[in-house]
Amino acid sequence: MTPRPVRAAGRDRRQRESSAWPIPERFRTELDEIEERLAKLPTRLNEYGFDPFGFDPESSRMLLLAIAWIYRSWFRVTARGIGNVPPGRVLLIGNHAGNTFAWDGAMLAAALFLEGNPPRIVRGMAEYFLPTIPFFNVYMQRFGSVVGTPENCSQLLDQGEAIMAFPEGQRGFVKTYSHRYELQEFGLGFMRLALETGTPIVPVGIVGSEEQSPGLANLRSIGKLIGAPAFPITLTFPWLGPAGFVPLPVKYQIEFGEPLKFEGDPTEDDSAIGEKVEVVKDVIRSMLAAGLERRKGWFY
Repeated sequence: MTPRPVRAAGRDRRQRESSAWPIPERFRTELDEIEERLAKLPTRLNEYGFDPFGFDPESSRMLLLAIAWIYRSWFRVTARGIGNVPPGRVLLIGNHAGNTFAWDGAMLAAALFLEGNPPRIVRGMAEYFLPTIPFFNVYMQRFGSVVGTPENCSQLLDQGEAIMAFPEGQRGFVKTYSHRYELQEFGLGFMRLALETGTPIVPVGIVGSEEQSPGLANLRSIGKLIGAPAFPITLTFPWLGPAGFVPLPVKYQIEFGEPLKFEGDPTEDDSAIGEKVEVVKDVIRSMLAAGLERRKGWFY
């Protein structure tokens, strides 16, 4: 396999493709921007146009166009501190919420792609059950996400990639509105990996994800019946059917903290690793408090 850098499709070809579809001029301009950013990615591809984990810039173009519209027009994301993300391998560790769909992860990734200089594709560490969802599993890989195993994460870091992880897992993702912005227990795996690979950690505070689909209850028994770790009940799901997955157009704030570098033995006992994890958790908690103080309401 001979690696080659990401290359955008030629402008002439893109113009032929877009002219065959009724794409408004605004979106054609954004598609140009996306292709220019794809061309600047440091990711290496094989002769078939894929990276070793299935990321495909060509398949991602239209998906990125949709994500860009959601980022700028639906959630109206304000991103702060993107310059704190260092080049090369890095772990982006954030708070988690959403209930029906992980828009927080999508918006975090969009921030680094649309506003990063240079742009980057952020690799998501997906829950184990997600690849079992038809169609979604393919899009997940094409967009750069992988199943969140230590082996996958370590290999991506070796390639100098940016990894996002939400150590609360489904404990944070599915919770009721009464527990909004209460950080749940963090897993320790990300810290052991950071110590083992010497990777800096950038804490990320995300405000808005708790209000996008406010949770009323979590029926875990129903979730087990369908092979999912949880089954959230929200203001709109399951009452509105598939439309219940559409998030409210809340205002998102994403803040990237200064990089944290930890040293120590990655095989230390849980209590020693937990002390380092609490440092990261406290920084995220402070950023959430500041973000909540800045905003005036859910939608602005």
